[in-house]
Formats: sequence, structure tokens, C-alpha cells
Amino acid sequence: MRLPTLLLILTALAVMAFYLGRQRSLSVNGGRPMGLHSLPSYYGYYTVMLTLLPALALMFVWLSIEGNVVAKMAMQALPADTQFETSTDQELFLNDVRNLVAGNRIAREPDNALTAVSEQFKNIFGTSRWLLAIAAIGLAVIGAMVGFRQINRDFRARTRVEALLLAMLFVASGIAVLTTLGIVLSVLVETFRFFEKISITEFLFGLQWSPQTAIRADQVGASGAFGAVPLLVGTLLITAIAMLVAVPIGLMTAIYLAEYATPRFRNFAKPLLEVLAGIPTVVYGFFAALSVAPFIRRIGESAGLTVSSESALAAGLVMGIMIIPLVSSLSDDAISAVPRSMRDGSLGLGATRSETMRQVIVPAALPGIVGGVLLAISRAVGETMIVVMAAGLSANLTINPLQAVTTVTVQIVTLLQGDQEFDSAKTLAAFALGLMLFTMTLCLNIFGLRVVRKYREQYE
Repeated sequence: MRLPTLLLILTALAVMAFYLGRQRSLSVNGGRPMGLHSLPSYYGYYTVMLTLLPALALMFVWLSIEGNVVAKMAMQALPADTQFETSTDQELFLNDVRNLVAGNRIAREPDNALTAVSEQFKNIFGTSRWLLAIAAIGLAVIGAMVGFRQINRDFRARTRVEALLLAMLFVASGIAVLTTLGIVLSVLVETFRFFEKISITEFLFGLQWSPQTAIRADQVGASGAFGAVPLLVGTLLITAIAMLVAVPIGLMTAIYLAEYATPRFRNFAKPLLEVLAGIPTVVYGFFAALSVAPFIRRIGESAGLTVSSESALAAGLVMGIMIIPLVSSLSDDAISAVPRSMRDGSLGLGATRSETMRQVIVPAALPGIVGGVLLAISRAVGETMIVVMAAGLSANLTINPLQAVTTVTVQIVTLLQGDQEFDSAKTLAAFALGLMLFTMTLCLNIFGLRVVRKYREQYE
């Protein structure tokens, strides 16, 4: 049985469980909701939870281990004398099996062993899905029956439902925390492997970035240089240009829309401005590469300046335009959330609207504004497509915005492209760059939280 069909059956059982549980609560009380511990709907929700949660938990565990178990059982169809030289050869064989079962084309002509294992895999996989369907539906029916039988006048359905929801929220929070820890630990482990090959001093303070390394011992001319300073400088340069564009324009736009614009103009301008946030970054990249960069080059040449065809200025300007809606929307929300009493009090004391805005509203809304700016900086630091198309891939150590530079995220993508060996310093450098980027963002967030806490204590 296919998973969509199984999910549809479970959904139908949940709907039936809700109505049966609700009707059961009314029937045990003579058809009247008064006298029940909880509202009738809570009895339905409780029955739905007992119907769905065990079945979904079983499906999650089953699907997590199904692939490996089915593959191991299918490999028993191989002849006894079949051997693989390495584990990689076995994984490639299994990939061919999965592609053949899925109906995809494979790079080689299927032989008898591959055909036999594929047939065995298909049969075991089909049996596994039917067993999963039977077990999940059976568990759902049992759960519904248990919930149905527990319902009576004094049953605390609302308490049980809230406890189950609290447990689900706790599990979701735990998954988020464990996922974050897993990401950080995986990056740390690979970063330590990188620093076993390359000195941390060279990485943090080196002024040249050329990660090409020799694949064989007899190759020359590709020893590799892993100084991350050019990447860090390029990232900060493009981010600074983007912020110089986005923060003033976005903040001024938010102030105008929140305090000075008419409701009619605000209802027209704000959705139009937020359309910019929905434009794909590749479109901004084309705009930067085909329009902004040539325009900057023509202006620079007319002024006698040497301007690269790919420049940090072009990427930063377009990135700033992309981030304007983010700064504007969050700042607008923060300014609009300032209590009206603070505005009226300032105006009542004789302050003008501009003085009220500068000395009362903006300081009171500063925590929200700082949060929006930090989010915009994180967006700028993590942007890749615009930098690739407008600033290039050259790791130049320069603060000249008219020259080509690159950023940390662009190099991470470049290092992990294609078939890579995860034992080489070139590939492991991507994890070191990721850890450096994570540390930068963490320090930025800590600084922002300190600013937010300072002003929040002052104005609350």
C-alpha cells in the first residue's frame, strides 16, 4: 500500500474517531453538554490523538529502518561467492538496485545478480509496506477503541488533551534543539579534521585563499593556500554596502508608512514594497550582472576609475535593494507596536511630530528595529547567488568596492560542488568556513541581544 493511501485512511479514521468520541460524551450524559467535565469537542480531540499518535509514531520508526532492513534482506539473493572489494562498491550496487526498482535508467546493463536482487528488493519492499499499513491501521483502531471506552462524565478530557499537546510541543522543541546540536557537532568534528591538516593560524590569519590541492603525490603546482582573511573581508565589504543601502532606506520608509502616510497610501505602498521580498535571488543576480555592474563600470570609466566587470559595489547595491523590504517591514511593525500613550504624551508636552519620532518612538521601538537589522545582516551574510553573478569567485584581499571579491558562503558552495573526497583539506575547508560563519553570526546576535535588553529595560 502506498503511503498517501495509508495517510488518507488514517485521516478518515481520525475524523470518524472525533465524531464518535464527541457523540459518546453526549450520550453518556443524556445528550446534554452540561454536567461533563470538558466540552464535547475535547473528548473528540482525545480520541483523535489516541488514534493518530501511535500510528504515526509506528510509521516514523518503521520508515526510518525500512530501507536498511529491506536492502540487507534483498542482498541475500546474491550468489554465495559474490564479494565486493569495498563498502563503496556495495553502496553503488545497492543504488543501482534502487534505481532499477524505481524504473530509472542505470549506467550499466543489468546482469543476473542485479536482476535477482532487484526482484527480491521489490517483493520485500511491497510486503513491508503492506505490513506497515496493517500494523498502523490496527494500532489506530485499537487507539480509537481505547479512547472511546475511557469516555464518561467525569473523564478529564481537556486535561488529557492539554497534557498530550504539551508533550508534543516538548518533543518538537527537543527535536529542534537536538538538530541544532547535531549540526554544530558535525561541523565541529569536520573542522577539527581540517585543522589536523592545515594550521589554524594559517586559516585565521592567512592572506591568500587558493584551496586547490594535489590529488596524487606526483602532482605539483597545487599545494593549496587556506587563508580565510580575503573571504572574511569580502563578506564584510559586501554586507556593509548592502546595509548602507537597506538600513537607511528601509528605516525611513518604515517611519513614513507608520507615522506620516495616509491609510490609503499605506495600504497601496506596503504590499507593493513587500513584493520585492518575493522576487527570487537569481533574478536579483541577473539584474546585478546585466544592468547594475555594467552601469557602475561605465560611470567609473567616465570618471577615470578602474572598475572590474564584477564588483563588490554591484553585488552590495542589489543585495541592499533585496533586503529593504525585510528592514522596512520589521521596523514598521516595531514602530506601530509603540503604545499610543507615548505619542500623545510627547505631543501633549509640546514636542513636534519629528521630535516625538526621534526622541520617543524610535528609541522605544529600537529593540524591534535592531532585531530587523540583525536579521537583514544574517540574510546578507548568507546570500550566495547575487555574489556569484555580480561579485565573482576571486578571493581578492581588498577593500576597494570596485574590485571583484568573494564571500564565505560562495566558497562553501564552490568547495562542495561535484564529486569530492571528504578526506581532503579542500573539502574539509568548507566546514571550517561554516564554523567561522556560525561564530560570526552568534557574536552578532549576542551583541544585538545586549542592545535589545538595554533599551527594553529602559522603556518597559
